[in-house]
Amino acid sequence: MSVRPARRHLRRATVALLAACALMAAPAAAAAAQPAAGPAGTDPVDDAKKFATPNLPGVNDWSCKPSAEHPRPLILVHGTFDAGRVWAKTAPDYKKAGYCVFSLDYGKSSGLLSLIVGGIDRVSQSAMELADFVDGVLEATGTEKVDIVGHSQGGMMPRYYMKFAGGADKVHTLVGISPSSHGTGRSDFMDALLADAPDLRALLEGFSELVPIGKFVDIPCPACTDQVSNSPFQKRLNKGEDTLPGVNYTTIVTNKDSVITPWKSQYLEGPNVKNYLLQDVCKDNFAQHNNSVSDPVATRLALNALDPEHAVTPTCPTLASSILGLLGV
Repeated sequence: MSVRPARRHLRRATVALLAACALMAAPAAAAAAQPAAGPAGTDPVDDAKKFATPNLPGVNDWSCKPSAEHPRPLILVHGTFDAGRVWAKTAPDYKKAGYCVFSLDYGKSSGLLSLIVGGIDRVSQSAMELADFVDGVLEATGTEKVDIVGHSQGGMMPRYYMKFAGGADKVHTLVGISPSSHGTGRSDFMDALLADAPDLRALLEGFSELVPIGKFVDIPCPACTDQVSNSPFQKRLNKGEDTLPGVNYTTIVTNKDSVITPWKSQYLEGPNVKNYLLQDVCKDNFAQHNNSVSDPVATRLALNALDPEHAVTPTCPTLASSILGLLGV
């Protein structure tokens, strides 16, 4: 059997297994669906824990207290059709740098699809979930502000939180890696996003065939609609200035991005903004939209943005290692 058919059969087996597990878990899923953000409970930490990403080593330690060197907790925010597990490779880098690191799973639907992915609900609703999570992190750590590193929607949605959901005074630094800052020029956002993530696409296609949620193309994704350029959401978010006073902004983008187009639309404008193009830093960088979240140069630039006084010049990989990284080797 060739490598390609073998991988195809493996994906099908994985899809079938996950779908079977989902079906068996359906009653529990209905009873324990992701809670919608709403009126604050009696304990903001307990409210926040409902959204915390599970099983990320060193992440979401609610007893962690920030150090004098890094006085603010760091929140990692995933993108569309994803979950906090996307930070598995890089969360240890932020933890090793000395931060109290937190990660949430947000934007889940109320159906079985929430067992696989998040970041698909209305962005405005997701911003309210982030608001609950930030309040819990602040309460647990005894701090007044957080720093945020977000990927894709996760680099844009916090701007809505700061502008419309009470977060303006609670965020010190926002770093967006391939952020959908002004939306995408592609009307087929979902297809573009999943074309850049073939394994996830195969999983969702198989899931939609085996679980009665309708055809794959009919999977609801309000966040996808919100992230199309000139959508009502984007017009509201980007009316006026891109930034708010008192917050530091950094965007880290790649010109290989085929999801958020044109790629330059990811940049922000304002006196408190730094925009980086990965290929200006390392000319042989081949990071695309989805894998930019784990690109080592992007991670180094994010760490520099969080602690500019101790910035370290990124080490550019060789051309050969860049190609191998692109291939996932």
